[in-house]
Amino acid sequence: MIHAYKHGQQHIVLDVNSGAVHIFDPLSYDMLAYLEAPLSEEYPALLEEKFGKSQDALDSYADIYELYQRGELFSEDDYIDLQKAMPKAEDVPIKALCLNIAHDCNLRCGYCFASTGDFGCGRKLMPFEVGKAAFDFLVAHSGKRRNLEVDFFGGEPLMNFGTVKMLVAYARELEKKVDKKFRFTLTTNAMLLNDEVTEFLNKEMHNVVLSLDGRKEVNDFMRQRVDGTGCFDTIMPKIRRFVEQRGDKDYYVRGTFTKNNLDFASDVRFMVDQGFEQISIEPVVCGAGWEYSIGEEDLPRIKDEYDRLADQIIADRRAGKFYNFFHFMIDLQQGPCVYKRIKGCGAGGEYIAVTPEGDIYPCHQFVGNEAFKLGNVMEQTLDRSLCEDFVSANVFTKEECSQCWAKYYCSGGCCANNYAFGQNIKKTYRLSCELEKKRVECAIAIQTALSE
Repeated sequence: MIHAYKHGQQHIVLDVNSGAVHIFDPLSYDMLAYLEAPLSEEYPALLEEKFGKSQDALDSYADIYELYQRGELFSEDDYIDLQKAMPKAEDVPIKALCLNIAHDCNLRCGYCFASTGDFGCGRKLMPFEVGKAAFDFLVAHSGKRRNLEVDFFGGEPLMNFGTVKMLVAYARELEKKVDKKFRFTLTTNAMLLNDEVTEFLNKEMHNVVLSLDGRKEVNDFMRQRVDGTGCFDTIMPKIRRFVEQRGDKDYYVRGTFTKNNLDFASDVRFMVDQGFEQISIEPVVCGAGWEYSIGEEDLPRIKDEYDRLADQIIADRRAGKFYNFFHFMIDLQQGPCVYKRIKGCGAGGEYIAVTPEGDIYPCHQFVGNEAFKLGNVMEQTLDRSLCEDFVSANVFTKEECSQCWAKYYCSGGCCANNYAFGQNIKKTYRLSCELEKKRVECAIAIQTALSE
C-alpha cells in the first residue's frame, strides 16, 4: 500500500508497510496512479499509453521499479501476522495509571468532557489511602515491567496538592522495596501554580501539561472561572514563569480549538511568541449541536489550517527558531514500537484510570460510565474479561483501519471517541480519522522539506 499526496511544491509518497518516505518528481508521481504490485521490470504498456516512451518516462519507471525491488515501494505488510500473536487481557501487565486525584476544579470550561471537573459524580478529592492502594495495585499488576507511569489528573489536581506530595513520597519509598521506577506527569490549569508547587513539580514530575487555549480572547471564551470571568490574566504569567524555571525538563502547553477559533495556527504562533517551545492544540471532542462543536463542514478549513501551521513551522525552523507541535511529532527513522503502532495507547489493558473512590476504568474518558467499571483498587479487584474488548482492539480488528494508509501512525484512534460517537470502541470516528490523517501528512511534509 502506498499513499501519495502533495504539500506545496512537494510530491510525497509514503510506502505504508515499510514506512519509507520518498519525494518524487511530477512525472514519476503521476505514474503511480496507474501502478500496483507486483511490478515488472519491463516498462508497462499502460504507462506507454498514458505517458509515451520517452527517455524521461523510461527513467522514471526504472526509478520506481528500483524502489520496489528494495522493498521501499508497494512493500508487503510484515505486521499483519502479528494479529495472531496479540496477547490476551490476562497476559497484559499494567504499566500506566491515570490517577484522578481531584474530581473538582476551580474553572468551569465550557467544553469540559469531565462535566467541569466532577465527571458527573459529585465534587470530591482523592484520599491518600485510595491513592496508596492505587500504587499498590499498579505494582501488583505490572508483571515484569520495571518502569511505571502515573499521571496526576482531574479536575484540577493541584486542588489536592498535599495528597499529590504524600503519594509521590510513598512511591519513592515503594521504588526501593519493589525494584520499580515511577515516572510522574501532572496536568494543571495553572491557577494554583506558585513557587512551592513549581519547585516540587520541577523536582518530581517527568512531564507537566499546562492548559492554555492561546490568545486571551480565545482562552477566556471557553476557559472561565466559577464566577464567569476569564482566567488568562491569572494563568499567563504563572505559565511563563513555570516554563522559565522548568529548564530542559519536559512540559507541554496544551490547548483546545473549537469552531470558534479554527484559525488555531494563530494561537500556536501566540504561544511561540510567549517563549513556549512544547505546544499542543487539539480539536474539541463533543457531540453535535453545541455552538463550539466541530462538524464535517469544518474539515476543509481545519485541513487548510494544519497546512498553514506546517508551513509556519518549516519557515521558522529554516530561520533557526525551534519548537514542537505535539501532533506533528513523528519519528520517520525508527517510530514507536511495533506493538504501539498496532495497538495505540493501551487503554483498558496497559493503561487504566482510578477515581477518588478507587473505581477502575479503561481510561479517564470512560470515568462515570458504570458499564466500563473494571474493578476497585481498595478491593484490589480487576475484571479481566471486561478488558478483553480493549486489549483486542487494534488496527487489524477495526474494519476502517485495516485498509487505511495511516494505520501505523494513528494506531486505530481513540477508543473513548469511538465509543462516544459510535457506541463501539472498534468503530472509528470519521472526523477524528480525517484530522489525524491530515496531521500525519503535515508531519511528514515538515520533515521532508527540512531534509532538502
